[in-house]
Amino acid sequence: MVKAKPAYSLLLAVFITSACSLAYEVLLIRLFSIIQWHHFAYLIISLALLGYGVSGVFLAFNRARLTAVYPRAIFANLVLFALSVPGCFWISQQIPFNSVQILWSIQQFWFMCALYVLLALPFFFAANVIGLTFYQYRQDASLIYAADLCGAGIGSLSIIGALFVLLPDKILFVLAGFGLSAAMLVMALAFRGAFGKASVWMTLFMLVALSAFGLLSDMSLTVSPYKDLNQLLRIPGTRVVEQYSSPLGLLSVVESTQMPLRHAPGLSLNADSEPPPQLGVFTDADNMSAITQYDGNPETISHLDQTTSALPYHLQKLHRVLILGAGTGSDVLQARYHGIEHIDAVELNPQIVDLVKKKYAGFAGQLYDPDHVTVHIAEARGFVATSREQFDLIAISLLDAFGASAAGLYALSETYLYTEQAIAEYLRHLKPGGYLGLTRWIKVPPRDLPKLIATVKKALTHLKVNNPERNIVLIRSWQTGTLLVKNGAFSDSEIAELKHFCEARSFDTDYYPGINATEVNRFNIMQEPYYYQAATALLVEQGEDFIADYKFNIEPSTDDRPYFFHFFKWRTLPEILSLLGQGGISLLESGYLLLLIGLVQAASVSLILIVVPLALWKRKLGISSGSRRHFRVLSYFSCLGLAFLFIEIAFIQKFILVMHHPLYAMTVVVSTFLLSAGIGSHYSKKLSETIEKSMIIWPIAGISLVSTLYILNFEGIIDFLLQMNDLTKIICSVGLIAPLGFCMGMPFPMGLSSLSRTTPELIPWAWGVNGCASVVSAILATLIAMQFGFTVLVFMALGLYGLAALSFPGSVREG
Repeated sequence: MVKAKPAYSLLLAVFITSACSLAYEVLLIRLFSIIQWHHFAYLIISLALLGYGVSGVFLAFNRARLTAVYPRAIFANLVLFALSVPGCFWISQQIPFNSVQILWSIQQFWFMCALYVLLALPFFFAANVIGLTFYQYRQDASLIYAADLCGAGIGSLSIIGALFVLLPDKILFVLAGFGLSAAMLVMALAFRGAFGKASVWMTLFMLVALSAFGLLSDMSLTVSPYKDLNQLLRIPGTRVVEQYSSPLGLLSVVESTQMPLRHAPGLSLNADSEPPPQLGVFTDADNMSAITQYDGNPETISHLDQTTSALPYHLQKLHRVLILGAGTGSDVLQARYHGIEHIDAVELNPQIVDLVKKKYAGFAGQLYDPDHVTVHIAEARGFVATSREQFDLIAISLLDAFGASAAGLYALSETYLYTEQAIAEYLRHLKPGGYLGLTRWIKVPPRDLPKLIATVKKALTHLKVNNPERNIVLIRSWQTGTLLVKNGAFSDSEIAELKHFCEARSFDTDYYPGINATEVNRFNIMQEPYYYQAATALLVEQGEDFIADYKFNIEPSTDDRPYFFHFFKWRTLPEILSLLGQGGISLLESGYLLLLIGLVQAASVSLILIVVPLALWKRKLGISSGSRRHFRVLSYFSCLGLAFLFIEIAFIQKFILVMHHPLYAMTVVVSTFLLSAGIGSHYSKKLSETIEKSMIIWPIAGISLVSTLYILNFEGIIDFLLQMNDLTKIICSVGLIAPLGFCMGMPFPMGLSSLSRTTPELIPWAWGVNGCASVVSAILATLIAMQFGFTVLVFMALGLYGLAALSFPGSVREG
């Protein structure tokens, strides 16, 4: 029996379910960043939507029997959701999946498929609660959709706070507890009799048992063996002494009792001093940095003068230095060793600063005390944009792990630190004659540094620097290379000092103005002088031709395509595959290829679990597949599924530059989109009372107008927001996104309202079609953005919204 309006308890259940589902999605991204790598974010979004799509199929086949026992069905799905959140993740940890091996091991592909389906189960149960409520109270679709979206928005905000308080694996049990609480609420209010009381007591027992298990158990995370932390823990005597959680990462502090840590990347082969004792600090089990024991005697840290990043300190006397990404302080120590008077250190993660400044302050020699250095808790690009100071040196060194970087596992990581616009901003904050020092890992064949050179050259050209090749030098050790960019041309005396510096440390000079081919590849010998060849081709010769012919993608990185680590080129794939058994791993850019595999997998699983069953279901009901209504519903809801995620992901990526971290950007953007879309959904009921086709034009026109205004003026908007403090940034970002989200929340419930009046049996099918399109949209959007940029992605979304407007099923009868 269909009630006139859904009870508030059921709306609250939908709200809680949606909040927990979105929180679980964000939490999975965090968890997979720890146990695997960041690029699983897009696969997590996809598998969440898979659960929602398969739910549409399930409800299509079973809606009659489920609506007959609606409260009990909701109760059962809430309990299953609660139990599957920690349960499915625990089972997934027992699967020996290794993303690094997936390109040459078919077994790993099937492991990945198993993970994909297993982790989609909680989303399936959550979607059943929401989808069944949609059908049961279809005349109030806008009200239910509003509760769904508002819950999702609150959930994405809440998980950020939870990550500061609890370790990620413990939050799984918190979400399960909320799911059981929602189940208990439904049964307590829906049934007053013995069955309702028994269900409440049973759920209460499960809640207590689950809470106790979550507090007492130790669900240790199975981290990839290729991550730095696992590699270090193989050494006898090493152990994790403490861990700290936050949305910015899981910090693990490691000590070695038998064999002292010696972390000095690219240390000269001529170095006659070794680092003092150190503590290792890992972010998400990777990207090791070190807290170095310092007693105030500069001689104990003299090894820091034997690295490539020390070069600028030998070219002229420096007075003010800015360290971007200061971390545990190695670059700060290097500046102190060279007697710098004013050091500004910028670090995004306050927990890392607290380790050096408080927890291990004595061990680190009070490194971050105000007398020695000014520490700024901020994002590097944002700090530079708001600073009014100019510096003698701005240094950025090794902000990523060597192993993951070499394997191409950062290919999907958006970074705004190395874009053309970022380089130009750094250069504008240099004093005349000042330096920008960029230290990267050495890879063969070269990728990072050639791309960085191309980006720097474009930035210098944008700043109208004549002869930019005179402003750049490049040196190399066996493991690291430093690209030094000067605010002005390098003088003969500086070049002479550079040669002396490299000669004394057995570093190779790969480029300086006027370099001769006989001066290169002398100490850290390669088969060919690859870096010299790349630098001279990019700076002296026709760089465009070199970029086009190079095996890797080394086109300059921009704010519209901030994927600095995306080096993959399709034409290189046959060579990579042919060399995999012969050491071709050095050519492999696995992050990008893994995303492609994920797209194929998502499309295949969607076809098997959503499209084929829906086709069988429609045949069973005798719905003609060739009808005009069929094609309109298919086109309308699939276009919405693609377009919504296209715009949402484009805005998440764009606002990373404003919010400073992917998780913060996702939280602010997604929660604002969902909350405002929920309000728009509720308002759409007024529009959907008239199902004429012309009514859908208004929200589509609003989406097109606002999106176009934003995407064409994003550079100015970002520049404006970067000048603001954090609270103002968030308020302004919400104000910019909310009108767009309000409009984007209308088309879906308007379509469902139209179907509820004409062919309500198609509602589960429309839900499934939308879910199927959404499954592939998250991954497809990322691929499009990497290849063509965010501007193209947004305009493609607007084209899909236009097609949806033409396909609106409001006024077309079955034909």
